Amino acid sequence: MRDESDAMYVPEVGEPAWDARTGRGGIVMGRVGPCVQLRPVGGGREWDVRPDDLRSIGLAELLRAPVREANRRSRGEAL
Repeated sequence: MRDESDAMYVPEVGEPAWDARTGRGGIVMGRVGPCVQLRPVGGGREWDVRPDDLRSIGLAELLRAPVREANRRSRGEAL
């Protein structure tokens, strides 16, 4: 059972958000069904995130997100 402190984070289009499942930050591009679509901060392919996995993102995380993406690509990890 959820109380107000466990309320689901619902970002608006254009807001930064954090995908807690994948550890990736992005900008909210829209919604499809129950999922929110995020796009990497530096641009790129969107991915779907379940609302339960979304977290508010602070400035520090937002600025680190493109570096994390670049490191992931340099290691050859799938996005």
